[in-house]
Amino acid sequence: RRSVEVQEQAGSRANFLLKTYAHVCAALSGFALVEIALFKLGIADQIVQALSGARYGWLIVLGAFTLVGWMCTTTAHKVRSVPMQYVALVGYVIAEALIFVPLLWYANARAPGTIATAAYLSFFGFAGLTAVAFVIRKDFSFLRGILMWGGICAALAIVGSLIFGFELGTWFSAAMIAFAGAAILYKTSAVMLHYPEDRYVAASLELFAAVALLFYYVLMLLNRRR
Repeated sequence: RRSVEVQEQAGSRANFLLKTYAHVCAALSGFALVEIALFKLGIADQIVQALSGARYGWLIVLGAFTLVGWMCTTTAHKVRSVPMQYVALVGYVIAEALIFVPLLWYANARAPGTIATAAYLSFFGFAGLTAVAFVIRKDFSFLRGILMWGGICAALAIVGSLIFGFELGTWFSAAMIAFAGAAILYKTSAVMLHYPEDRYVAASLELFAAVALLFYYVLMLLNRRR
């Protein structure tokens, strides 16, 4: 009987993980579709023009993105209603798509081919780190404090660069890629070991956010090299 219960728990957890990663794939596909729509409809051009004409445009976008991201992640974690978790996930995907527009626009105009290269590198990086987390099955919760401190420092550096006009440079992008890799390990282990099985939508939001962060700074690094 004990072995049957263990098998049932393992099967239930496996089903939770399958649903989580299926939603991550759906979120990434939705992100790509939103970006395509923004560029096809000319909305991306309007966003870039508006930001280039505003003195603190990027600071406003960063603040709005941070607020929306916080609201979506908080909603996804606290509510038990699955539809509300979906609302949070969709909202976060749209917010990410909007914040990516200037970087994608620049890459498409100035450095053709870098978007696809960054996407491939991010995919293989995410897949490799996920495999590491699943194979060694280590609890990476000790990274939480490091990620919180690193996130605060990164946010201060970004805000400082926007206000005072200094360049963060290649090393900042490289450091943020390492930060995103650590976030993937931390969130993957949390999803694998700790997440309640009714929060697969919230879990997919966390993983999507980590992948998007990795993709953003890989693309930024490639743009700088071009």
